[in-house]
Amino acid sequence: MSEEPKRRLADRLGMSPTVISESTTVVGDIETRGPLMVSGHVRGDGRIGGTLSVSKAAHWEGDIEAKQAVLAGKVTGRIVVEEKLEISASAVITGEIVAKVLAIANGARIEGEVTVTSGKAIVKFDEKRTA
Repeated sequence: MSEEPKRRLADRLGMSPTVISESTTVVGDIETRGPLMVSGHVRGDGRIGGTLSVSKAAHWEGDIEAKQAVLAGKVTGRIVVEEKLEISASAVITGEIVAKVLAIANGARIEGEVTVTSGKAIVKFDEKRTA
């Protein structure tokens, strides 16, 4: 039986993610080979080998390198994504963004230089999901 294709990166996290909950603050660099879900506060750089998910309540201060990412919270720092970066309407990004493919929801706030390495146009969309 074939698996139904997943529409959003957040639906395709794959293996069990590392979770930083809303009540948690991490100070220092983070490195993981798998997915990472952040709902708390991170102050440090990150190297994420899987999908990074930054929730609406989260705040990350530092540079981020990830395979894929879905950002809904506040990020201050340079973001480099190897594959697809999806920025939700609630996101506030301050810093340089470099991604192969980029999708930005209407309402997202970005202050900084944006580079799409594939040469494809930035996809702009209206966010319909609330979760």
